Amino acid sequence: MYVAVKGGERAILNSYRMLDAYRRGDTAVPELTLAQIRQQMPLAVSRVMAEGALYDPQLAALAIKQAAGDVIEAVFLLRAYRSTLPRFGYTQPADTARMRLSRRISSTFKDVPGGQILGPTYDYTQRLLDFSLEDPAEPAAPLAPATQPLPASMPRVTDLLQHDDLIDREAMPPDDPAPFDLTRQPLAFPAGRDARLQNLARADEGFLLSMGYSTQRGYGNTHPFAAEIRYGALEVEMFIEELGFAAVVGEIELTECQMVSQFAGNGHEPPKFTRGYGLTFGYGERKAMSMALVDRALKAHDLGEAGDAPANDHEFVLYHSDNVEASGFVQHLKLPHYVDFQANLELLRRLRQEQDAARPQVAAAPSSAAPSAAPSAAPAAIADEALSS
Repeated sequence: MYVAVKGGERAILNSYRMLDAYRRGDTAVPELTLAQIRQQMPLAVSRVMAEGALYDPQLAALAIKQAAGDVIEAVFLLRAYRSTLPRFGYTQPADTARMRLSRRISSTFKDVPGGQILGPTYDYTQRLLDFSLEDPAEPAAPLAPATQPLPASMPRVTDLLQHDDLIDREAMPPDDPAPFDLTRQPLAFPAGRDARLQNLARADEGFLLSMGYSTQRGYGNTHPFAAEIRYGALEVEMFIEELGFAAVVGEIELTECQMVSQFAGNGHEPPKFTRGYGLTFGYGERKAMSMALVDRALKAHDLGEAGDAPANDHEFVLYHSDNVEASGFVQHLKLPHYVDFQANLELLRRLRQEQDAARPQVAAAPSSAAPSAAPSAAPAAIADEALSS
């Protein structure tokens, strides 16, 4: 347990003021508004909502502004605020096939029911700096009207494989148990898939990206294909006890990814495709794809595969994926550790003294040469005295 160090109150208050000034920047430049952050930085807002585990674009924008653009700090702020909110209940399971789509692609089938919907994406840009954004004098051109409306419900690509029994089925267990609640129950290992998916849904995008990348480079024994990636809006329903039926309580934006990977089969199951699943708040394809890759890697033990890669280790992945915990543990090193360091320093000196005492003494050979300049012990003594103080 780390106890806050008291003292230096004036310096701490001045640090607050300096942080406010640093965050505000040049006062001659108009201040950034929350509406601007929401509308013009939607990907950052989406990431903060996903990793903060709270769907609220306005509060996510506020956290980004307060954190001066530090996404992990903004996630920390939103997660801390979330912990103060009461819980009214659980929503009904969301059927993403009913998503009002803005984007939907598949890299496994060229022609899929409903077609490929490119939507807003950087996939086809050249990644060249657009200097016209420095001074956007002219408004952007309006979008061309859609040639035909999209269907209200669009089937999943994995349904095509499931129809031919070429992919593992993910049916609800017969007794329909209540899902694991990561916010109220501690992790236990090996973790069930419901706990794993909850952990990955709010995990750090960079960590998942690295873990997913490692599986593609041979540290995970998977050969993934993006069966489907979809992004859009979905109504959320909640069962109201007083009414006796479920009612729509709002609409959220989601990104969903289903990866399929080869499975050679075993003595109980034939060769088939297996799934990896990713779902995240807002528009976050990279996060959803990375989550799906890691989800599949964590299923290695369940499928009887050799789970010796880092991405297969439940404890390693789930315990180290939370950027709030990781950031806190790393940044606590900035707190005063004077007592601990002095104890280590004294131990090091004693060990060096014991080592010097045990070393055999070698007599110096006589020399007729003139004595050399003063030995360099003085600087060492000065440095030693500085460490002691």
